[in-house]
Amino acid sequence: MLFMTLDWTHFTPWTSLAGGLLIGAAAALLVLLNGRVAGISSVLGGLMVAEREDAGWRAAFLIGLIAAPALWGLVGALPAARIDAGTATLIASGLLVGVGTRYGSGCTSGHGVCGLSRLSPRSLVATLAFMFTGACTVFVVRHVLT
Repeated sequence: MLFMTLDWTHFTPWTSLAGGLLIGAAAALLVLLNGRVAGISSVLGGLMVAEREDAGWRAAFLIGLIAAPALWGLVGALPAARIDAGTATLIASGLLVGVGTRYGSGCTSGHGVCGLSRLSPRSLVATLAFMFTGACTVFVVRHVLT
């Protein structure tokens, strides 16, 4: 029988809520002020094309994603990074996610955060597909392959 347990010692509802509010505010401000969706794959992909008239805001957005944890590290403790996968697994996973974002016309942040808040049916289907695939992958890796 499968049971799900909650690790109460690492349960952080207030910091998680604050992080979610910051992500939501950033996504809302970007769409309201710039008319753009805060999908990270699209923001990064837009920097890779020849026309770069909007490269400034894209670069600033991505720099902010990197700078924010660095700044937090100056005032508070960052969580310890732990990756339980080998290099080959990480490379294969990254490639699969990249292919999936191209076929799905966006990533989890674009569909899950921005698309769902705009009540996009396409984003609902994409987010359900992400979540279902993730749940199946975890089940197979933890209960079938081990």
